[in-house]
Amino acid sequence: MRGDSTSLAGGFTSVRFVLVEPSHPGNVGAAARALKTMGFSRLVLVAPRLEAVRTDPDAQAMASGAGDVLAAAHVVPTLADALAGVHWSVALTAREREWGPPTLAPRALASRARGLAAAGDIALVFGNERTGLSNADVERCNALAHIPANPAYSSLNLAQAVQVLAYELRLALLDTAQQTPPAGVASSLASHDEIERMFVHLENALIALDFLDPASPKKLMPRLRRLFARAGLEREEVNIVRGIAKHILLKSQGLRSDDR
Repeated sequence: MRGDSTSLAGGFTSVRFVLVEPSHPGNVGAAARALKTMGFSRLVLVAPRLEAVRTDPDAQAMASGAGDVLAAAHVVPTLADALAGVHWSVALTAREREWGPPTLAPRALASRARGLAAAGDIALVFGNERTGLSNADVERCNALAHIPANPAYSSLNLAQAVQVLAYELRLALLDTAQQTPPAGVASSLASHDEIERMFVHLENALIALDFLDPASPKKLMPRLRRLFARAGLEREEVNIVRGIAKHILLKSQGLRSDDR
């Protein structure tokens, strides 16, 4: 790592690279190597096909010098667990999504991530080698990233995709010419956990209003997730939405009591 990155060490150490249900141990090992070459070390595995993937011979062989990153990989059962404590997350997708958060090119993603990573944990989320990320996984993230590969052959190996994003983020973190947002702005952003609790609260309120039919929800909640993702919610704003939801539920409960 270059000497001028010392003051940005927090940015490197606060980035999680999350692999959701990786199938091939070799790809996990290669991803660990990709991270170490770019100065990152936090690898999170969500429900890997092989539970003991960190000690698998293929994974260790492909890690090739990054065995420490592989051995330290954190294994969790769900994406929600992987994003606990994160205040900004990005889902890598190879295809256009009808619904989901805003899409960024890797360089734009890295530029935005620089200031946010200096203020707390962020996560880059990669899907399964065969099926990618589910819509539900994408909706949990704040933004989408898409690598503009050759449209005639756009299939990147999982570890290659990790390398591209890690490279762009490394350049952004090392670029002292870029201006980071004021610390207060980044630190006031709501965490993933707070936003998820807000959505649960809001959904319950909309059901109580009979605005949302749980038997036929259509795309209401995914559309609201997309709307709020564009806003970049701050903690105070999440509290406002939850306050509104709380009063809707209280009023609804009062009306139902009167009906009795």
